Amino acid sequence: MARIAFYSGSFDPLTNGHLDVIERATSLCDRLVVGIGVNPGKAGLFSAEERGALILDAAAPAMARTGCVLETVVFDGLVVNAARAIGAAFIVRGLRDATDFDYEMRMAAMSAQMAPEVPTVFLPASPLVRHISATLVRQIAAMGGDASPFAPPNVAEALAAKFTATNRRPRRGATPRRNPAS
Repeated sequence: MARIAFYSGSFDPLTNGHLDVIERATSLCDRLVVGIGVNPGKAGLFSAEERGALILDAAAPAMARTGCVLETVVFDGLVVNAARAIGAAFIVRGLRDATDFDYEMRMAAMSAQMAPEVPTVFLPASPLVRHISATLVRQIAAMGGDASPFAPPNVAEALAAKFTATNRRPRRGATPRRNPAS
């Protein structure tokens, strides 16, 4: 019987931190299901389908190395319900810092009360990716910066393409502006 783990998030965009958790979770399970959480009231930068494709592509080398099967699903309800629906033995959560720890501990306690049969396993972020957040990666890309140090290559390319296509306004640079009245 395959041991199934469930790792959820918005993954908008997938970062090297997310990929780190995915790669390390593969040693704990035979099948890893990445749940892409969507809020029907919010429009994401990438569609859920785009996020799923980016995750599968970025994680393919790790899956080939470990033999773990990776799948993605889209869900819009409680994580515990999505984990139950796919038959997960446990939920995987990544921790970057004390703020994450406090939040995730509360979430794990609530989940344990609702679904005691699906425990939460915490994986601390590797030191090289501990500082990365999807919000900061989006901001860097939106402002014309290079997101490649913080996101897998396919995601960095998708971010650059997304913002090149949507951001045609001139960027502020280091060139001082003169006030025409002076």
